[in-house]
Amino acid sequence: MPPGLLTWTVCLCSLVRWYWQKEKREPYVKFMEANYPPGFSYEDFGPLFTAEFFDPNQWADILKASGAKYVVLTSKHHEGFTLWGSKYSWNWNAVDVGPKRDLVAELATSVRNRTDLHFGLYHSLFEWFNPLFLEDATNVFKTRKFPTSKSLPELYEIVTKYQPEIIWSDGNGNAPDTYWNSTGFLAWLYNDSPVRDTVVTNDRWGVGSICTHGGFYTCSDRYNPGHLLPHKWENCMTIDRRSWGYRRNAQLDDYLTIEDLVKQLVETVSCGGNLLMNVGPTHDGRIAVVFEERLRQMGAWLKVNGEAIYGTKPWRAQNDTVTPDVWYTFSPKEGKVNAVFLNWPVSGTLELGEPQAKLGETQVELVGYKELLKWVALGEKGIVIALPQLTPKQLPCQWGWTLQLTDIN
Repeated sequence: MPPGLLTWTVCLCSLVRWYWQKEKREPYVKFMEANYPPGFSYEDFGPLFTAEFFDPNQWADILKASGAKYVVLTSKHHEGFTLWGSKYSWNWNAVDVGPKRDLVAELATSVRNRTDLHFGLYHSLFEWFNPLFLEDATNVFKTRKFPTSKSLPELYEIVTKYQPEIIWSDGNGNAPDTYWNSTGFLAWLYNDSPVRDTVVTNDRWGVGSICTHGGFYTCSDRYNPGHLLPHKWENCMTIDRRSWGYRRNAQLDDYLTIEDLVKQLVETVSCGGNLLMNVGPTHDGRIAVVFEERLRQMGAWLKVNGEAIYGTKPWRAQNDTVTPDVWYTFSPKEGKVNAVFLNWPVSGTLELGEPQAKLGETQVELVGYKELLKWVALGEKGIVIALPQLTPKQLPCQWGWTLQLTDIN
């Protein structure tokens, strides 16, 4: 259950466009009036998306350092601007306007040359203000001008051109899968496309498909059920608590701490999910230093505790019944139960209510500490473990620790 990264989401702040032009929220209208000339349109933002500092090799190195196993680039969001030179998005793409670069191709090349991450692409089915989509919506989706001339051709284009291993679909526009011809596209993707043997997809392919159909379920943004699901799922969330894109006015408290992120990761993986962490780069192509720090911190934590995450499966219990913030995973190859605990007990002992230990057989290790730990059983179920007489700062990692237990039920 590897973590992943979703990057460059809402590259031209499409949510701002929705709030400003569609919903006409007062703060957004006033901001535009105060900071931009009269008659300024959303399309005028295109040349301002410059990406002059975009270094795909640097991005790839940061992504690798994060410990992620896959990356999903937002190739197009709901406002229709594509990060590649799509022939179906004339003059509204990163090759014709703004950067004058194929950003998808550049990042794909760097990720594949410099890392072992799987490369994926996010793609929005609908576009808020596209006249063809609006016409189809007015016709209650009895006509299909938009998907046949814009959305579906784009999907075929990115798969054929960039061969992503993940297609992260989004934005059904309240239209059914039959309008999007999702089953037709997916049949081609899995049977005839150049990635038919490697690709995986999510569940956002039309009204009624989310959390019901798909290679992995997303169910909702920031989805974290806290219990085991019978189908593979993903928690797609943001490091910025309030936004999927870069915010110039963000405060430090708006960003999740590394402790928050580790908690999200272990909760998600214990319940059978993957974690997809969103970062919002800047218009000039930078991953802001606060995002880079969080990503590198996550990589440092995984370097020590990765055995509790990579290649694991859910155990019979997901979290402990006695001590809060203890989450379990199982490593089938090693036959070990991993107990990740997020708070170091002042008492120096950790009581776990779930493991059934076997005297003379069960061994308990603290990842990053050489000696076996002593323990005593609490009847037929439960165990009390004596932790090393160390402060958390003396251990290889300070944001959560992993115990590995062998020969337990």
